[in-house]
Amino acid sequence: MRLIITEKDNAARRIAEILSEGSASASRQNGVNVYRWGNTRVVGLSGHVVGVDFPEEYNDWRDVEPVELIDADVTKEPTQENIVTTLKQLAREADEATIATDYDREGELIGKEAYELIREETDAPVDRVRFSSITEREVRDAFANPDDIDFDLAAAGEARQIIDLVWGAALTRFLSLSARQLGDDFISVGRVQSPTLKLIVDREREIQAFDPEDYWEIFADLQKNGSGFEAQYFYDDDGKEAERVWVEDDTDDAYADLTGVDAATVTSVRRRTRTDSPPTPFNTTAFISAASSLGYSAQQAMSIAEELYTTGYITYPRTDNTVYPDDLEEDALLDEFVGAGHFGEDAEKLLEQDDITATEGDEETTDHPPIHPTGEIPPKVDLSDDEWEIYELVVRRFFATVAEAATWEHLRVVADAGGRSLKANGKRLVEPGYHEVYPYSSASENHVPDVEEGEELAISEVRMEAKQTQPPRRYGQSRLIQTMEDKGLGTKSTRHNSIEKLYDRGYIEGDPPRPTTLAMAVVEAAEEFADHVVSDEMTARLEADMTAIANGEESLDTVADESREMLKRVFDELRDSREEIGEHLQESLKADKTLGPCPKCGEDMLVRRSRQGSYFVGCDGFPECRNTLPLPSTGEPQVLEDHCEEHDMHHVKMLAGRDTFVHGCPRCEAEKADESEDEVIGPCPECGVAPEEQRGDGDEAEGGELAIKHLRSGSRLVGCTRYPDCDYSLPLPRNGDISVTEAFCEEHDLPELVIDADSDDPWELGCPICNYEEYQARTAVEDLEDLSGIGSATAEKLGDAGVDSLAALREADPDIVATEVQGVSATQVREWQDELEA
Repeated sequence: MRLIITEKDNAARRIAEILSEGSASASRQNGVNVYRWGNTRVVGLSGHVVGVDFPEEYNDWRDVEPVELIDADVTKEPTQENIVTTLKQLAREADEATIATDYDREGELIGKEAYELIREETDAPVDRVRFSSITEREVRDAFANPDDIDFDLAAAGEARQIIDLVWGAALTRFLSLSARQLGDDFISVGRVQSPTLKLIVDREREIQAFDPEDYWEIFADLQKNGSGFEAQYFYDDDGKEAERVWVEDDTDDAYADLTGVDAATVTSVRRRTRTDSPPTPFNTTAFISAASSLGYSAQQAMSIAEELYTTGYITYPRTDNTVYPDDLEEDALLDEFVGAGHFGEDAEKLLEQDDITATEGDEETTDHPPIHPTGEIPPKVDLSDDEWEIYELVVRRFFATVAEAATWEHLRVVADAGGRSLKANGKRLVEPGYHEVYPYSSASENHVPDVEEGEELAISEVRMEAKQTQPPRRYGQSRLIQTMEDKGLGTKSTRHNSIEKLYDRGYIEGDPPRPTTLAMAVVEAAEEFADHVVSDEMTARLEADMTAIANGEESLDTVADESREMLKRVFDELRDSREEIGEHLQESLKADKTLGPCPKCGEDMLVRRSRQGSYFVGCDGFPECRNTLPLPSTGEPQVLEDHCEEHDMHHVKMLAGRDTFVHGCPRCEAEKADESEDEVIGPCPECGVAPEEQRGDGDEAEGGELAIKHLRSGSRLVGCTRYPDCDYSLPLPRNGDISVTEAFCEEHDLPELVIDADSDDPWELGCPICNYEEYQARTAVEDLEDLSGIGSATAEKLGDAGVDSLAALREADPDIVATEVQGVSATQVREWQDELEA
């Protein structure tokens, strides 16, 4: 029997379909899909099915000094027991095996891990196939020309695993123990993660330290034959044209001169033509940047690209290459798109060109080609909207690289008005070239009419605009990845994951990413006491060492030992500063949770967590001061910069995935609830008064009633007036005025409610009991696909990782799931788990 092993299940299914010519069938073995036809079996892994870890005796953080981890043994243990078991069972029956994992450092390591598991069961020959797209031609060519496993490339991936484990675990434990921050709130440190975080923190410092300067700009609207265009005032500044005026008096003088005349005289006209070259092919970084302009995060873009790759529509999306291979026939690939409705017309026009020559970038590598379509074109209905948008981006980028250059005609006009100079720059697209097929590059024109020297133009309006210099912009995710690449931080395969980890750990928020108070504190502590932790030079050196392993120039053991020695020097710096580091981090963590002064004792009011896991606001003077304020039960609180002037207290946002909302000032919400009165709307269905004809002799007529209640946590509900003796309640929306109508529900003897949320279309909530019953039926979670954001494809990927039921999802470790399921973050998993518990 021949056994084929792929990196993921969807790749296994696709390869089985190609090699079997559609005859393969699927069966389940230990919960794992096995594809079979004739004497061949194909099984997909779930990325790494074994992981590196320390022996069990190192697990207790309190009993093991972090420095001990540096020289601790590193073991390999199965992380996907059912897949490992299935692979071994199949290996026992195999006469030969083929590794068909992705062709990169990580894929080679995953293939080596599979090879080692096979070797535990059999001495059957094992070969390796490599391909850059899962298309029929490439897959068949790869299997016709097998190769051997590249153990050097795999060793480079293994070195990264070991180094990241040792550095991350030792430093994470040291900082977390120093700050007394354990459990789910531990302080995470990573070899690539921490220098990347420093980039973000350094940029934030520049923004905070920026001191804006005032300046002014002056614009005039010029007219020719009823056609207007804008010109800008400029002056000579030591031989350079300057538009910004830094002295207000100078601005006033120039403005007065320009407004004192009715016309401007053209003194100079310059025309030129500029060639606008097409873009170069997509490598990973350029692709992420282009996808970012469409609103996709780096993680989202790569996840979608992975899906398109495994279904055979685009080439492998992890590549540094910007030069198409010699065997790519651009005209033949274009011909595949002729007749394809959405792209056919553009492909035909491109084929009509006299010469079809692709652009080239500066990077040429031999592993994978630039990202481009394979020529297997999916029907649009087979892809989600996001998948189609990314697919079209890749197709049109390929079109652009084989299109002709664009031609722009530029017109520069300079005029004199009252002794002051005005200029206008117009541009017109003469030959659209690649812009016709690639709408993602700017092709906006700026109209300036054709004028001649000496011509007079009427001035219709003069405007003076006061402005300020702006601080540097935060790194967007694509720009951050480009900067990481420039500094040698991480690889094309890991950079977007490093950014996602920073989000998951609560170090950054928003997009573009902004560092939290905790992030600033961690970077400050590292800079002061152990600069190597956040040094990009150290991380870049280790990346270079791992490349040397891949090239056979260094050994895994040598590089791992050198990294351990480097880490020992870091701990030498840290050892004597443990208390100072702990105090610094604790103060910063406290600042991140501080809302304002306690009105009773003056100490800080902090966001706290009860033993039951709920959040509230409590006084730092506890137990002497027991002042508390409630917070909503939904979500995780985040202290905002917004501030309540009345109570000197920061506002709070509750992070709850799609249901995230701003709670506001906790004292304001509590006082509003204290001042509100319950509005009775009818009998409680659990303990209320029964109709007279249903009461027996001696039955009391008294019972509970339902009332609209405003809670101090900011929530609203319909609840029984006999609470806590009767805890019957129904939720109500947080926002909008509630109106009780005269219409009644006959079934529940309750009035119908209307929610007016300042819109033209008030929400007719109806009977609160009927509404809640409908909501429960609508949102009932019976399987994975009932959860927000889980479609059939995501459910299948989760199932391949062993998360095949709601019970499995409840018990899953979000961080492990995120590493095993492409396109799913730890934050998403936690949101799904929260949704299950809601």
